[in-house]
Amino acid sequence: MMLAEARVALVHDWLTGMRGGERCLEAFCGLFPGADLFTLLHKKGSVSKAIEERRIRTSVVQELPLAATRYRYYLPLFPWAIERFDLDGYDLILSSSHCVAKGVKPPTQALHIAYVYTPMRYVWDMQDAYTAGGRMGPASQLALRAVAERLRRWDVAVNARVDHFVAISHYVADRIRRHYDREAVVIYPPVETARFHIAERTDDYYLVAGAFAPYKRVDLAIEACNRLRRRLVIVGEGQEESRLRRIAGPTIEFVGWRSDREVADLLGRCRALVFPGEEDFGILPVEAMASGRPVIAYGKGGATETVIPLNGGQWRVASGESRHPSLIPHPPTGIFFHEQTVEALTQAIELFERSADQFEPEALRTYALTFDRSIFEKRIAGYIGERFEDWERGGRRRRPC
Repeated sequence: MMLAEARVALVHDWLTGMRGGERCLEAFCGLFPGADLFTLLHKKGSVSKAIEERRIRTSVVQELPLAATRYRYYLPLFPWAIERFDLDGYDLILSSSHCVAKGVKPPTQALHIAYVYTPMRYVWDMQDAYTAGGRMGPASQLALRAVAERLRRWDVAVNARVDHFVAISHYVADRIRRHYDREAVVIYPPVETARFHIAERTDDYYLVAGAFAPYKRVDLAIEACNRLRRRLVIVGEGQEESRLRRIAGPTIEFVGWRSDREVADLLGRCRALVFPGEEDFGILPVEAMASGRPVIAYGKGGATETVIPLNGGQWRVASGESRHPSLIPHPPTGIFFHEQTVEALTQAIELFERSADQFEPEALRTYALTFDRSIFEKRIAGYIGERFEDWERGGRRRRPC
């Protein structure tokens, strides 16, 4: 059987908004236009037309009280819900996973490739980021700790259901190796660079954007700009919003979610993007660079694979295919700070303001083009095609689940 003739099932954790994972899912929908889509929960109208038009099958979580807004409270039920999907008759399962999607049960004769954004943050490396600083009440903290160990055991056990792991960065591949004892190929996620442009002018504000999850550390950007009395525009919403608004001073502006066009405009006119979280990859910094704008980022995690720091002098080739990519000279695209503290970020902003003329908009955009969606589609399609051919030649034998 050729891959073009295969029945394909896409499995995604949940559909409640267009973030980085949904951008990848959108690309998967384009690669497999006949695929069915399985997800724990779908909030209608929350994702792009390419995804909304798909035949979407949801789990029992969809019917639970307040699931559209409080679905995270049902985390202990997610493994059970994802395992209830019936995937009989499909030849290829492509899971798109940052939580439980990779734990779906594939048919015996199906190939399962998991594109992994991260092992579950809240039960592995970043549990403290979700519970510290009053982000969770005592009851919620207790509940998370009570289920975390069981979720970790399940998360490891279900890896036998995955034939091949693909990670969005070397940072994530290292975590897969550490937590799961499995190897992962790295294919960087897609960026729609055509949506972004170099603006005719820049305005006097810094920008933060994204969901207000605890690990994203939007609070650092707010407190640094409070201290420096710099204007900060914040795009997004989420579970941290009330707390963030309480600490915001007069120079901080919350604008809620904005359309793709509006975000592109805000990126193009900002002084720089502030990216204070430890991210698994981070599409937003690449979008900023595609707009000709530099990035002030925490120097850990995926940002170290996308941002070229001031005085770094080297460019890591953005193929994502080698664990030791070749390096070639390239102008800087941003500044790193190496401690998640207000003081460190404040110093990074001040360094940027002293060095702003060293960032060349055209060079930033040229670099960002190496992460374009067309490159992702070529690589992921080639990888899946090769694995499917190997699967067919091997007689569709899979490890026991």
